[in-house]
Amino acid sequence: MSGTAQTQEQGFHAGRVIQLAVTAALGGFLFGFDTAVINGAVTPMQEAFGMGAGVTGFVVSSALLGCMVGAYFAGRLSDKIGRVRVMVIASALFTISAIGSTFAVGPVDMILWRVIGGLGVGAASVIAPAYIAEISPAHIRGRLGSLQQMAIVTGIFIALLSDYAIAAAAGGAGNEFWFGLDAWRWMFFTEVIPAVIYGALALSIPESPRFLVHQGREDEARKVLSSVLTEGVDDRISEIRRTIIRDRATSLRDLLKPTGGLLPIVWIGIALSVFQQFVGINVIFYYSSTLWQAVGFTEDDALQQTVITSVTNIVVTVVAILLIDRIGRRRLLTIGSAGMFVALGTMTIVFSQAPLVPNDAGELEPVLSDSAGIVALVAANLFVVFFGMSWGPAVWVLLGEMFNNKIRGTALGIAAAAQWLANFAISSSFPSMAEVGLWFAYGFYTIAALASLFFVLRFVPETRNKELEDME
Repeated sequence: MSGTAQTQEQGFHAGRVIQLAVTAALGGFLFGFDTAVINGAVTPMQEAFGMGAGVTGFVVSSALLGCMVGAYFAGRLSDKIGRVRVMVIASALFTISAIGSTFAVGPVDMILWRVIGGLGVGAASVIAPAYIAEISPAHIRGRLGSLQQMAIVTGIFIALLSDYAIAAAAGGAGNEFWFGLDAWRWMFFTEVIPAVIYGALALSIPESPRFLVHQGREDEARKVLSSVLTEGVDDRISEIRRTIIRDRATSLRDLLKPTGGLLPIVWIGIALSVFQQFVGINVIFYYSSTLWQAVGFTEDDALQQTVITSVTNIVVTVVAILLIDRIGRRRLLTIGSAGMFVALGTMTIVFSQAPLVPNDAGELEPVLSDSAGIVALVAANLFVVFFGMSWGPAVWVLLGEMFNNKIRGTALGIAAAAQWLANFAISSSFPSMAEVGLWFAYGFYTIAALASLFFVLRFVPETRNKELEDME
């Protein structure tokens, strides 16, 4: 059967659906870009502002505090003013953050600008997948939803690539670049371009049919759905009506057992979110440039390595998309946990054996031999491979599937908040843990990876081939 014939039989306009989904997913691109762009700027910014390890960790991770707030309020705000308007607000927050971070004079205002950017990230992390789900035909919703994860890892790649290009052009991230500004400041400014593009494109797409029905604008909703579906528009409108009535009755009380305490499935969702962060994946994307320089790599080599790592992440995300419906969520997570445990354990051993040598400031830092450096590089990239093909996308898929219809929205919000909080804890603690020793930090992540393996085997349900209505 040809692709065109199959599309017509399934009842949707493929080009229009993909256009809307890709535009919404640009929020994920900015999500990835904003969280990773600071990677190449950490060391020169720390030197420029005279920050210690603790303050540096807080500056880097402060955006995550904004993420928690942005994610919490985005859903409620979008129900009042619409999904598209929230996308535009997120675009404005990204733009303000990029400009403010470029001209920051110290850690205090840098934290402020990072938090503002985090508000945009948090909003985008909620609105993009919600909009995609609300305009997508059910039978391709999973594939279109995966565009969000692909956009995130692509945003990370572009941010790290731009960091590398700017540092290379200036001869170093701490060197003066265009118009008298240091190169690391230009790294932040580059975000203005995708932020403005995102806002402009968001204004070109129609409002979510779910929001329109919620506002009593069913004729407009029908028009939007007719541009996406070739059949079943009235059925979809009826389904949206029923969902809205159900969601109005949902509250935090629905997450509690009759005897008190959260439902077990909610705890599983929270634990999945926490484990996803406690294995230390964001340390790679926030601090990898600084980490590799600390063990003897040049700045240029370190930035090249971050770019290679981000490309690896994109490739394995494609692998995950191809595998997740074939072998199931649990098996994918199990393979990922086992692989991460081996890779992180290897890094722990390598760093524990590295000799400590005084740096220019008189501080002791581990220095890897050529052979140990190669082992560490391979292990770090294998860690990204196993995470990217499993825990990266699979957790988001599970969180969208594992809760029943009555509690899905509220439970997903709590799990997402737990994820941002865990991300903040890991990101802000890394500099202090690294002061004890890189072996200590990676030892912690190794233990978390092992614990995640036993957790999946014991508690995580398989949701493959189950209808959402069948979730208990």
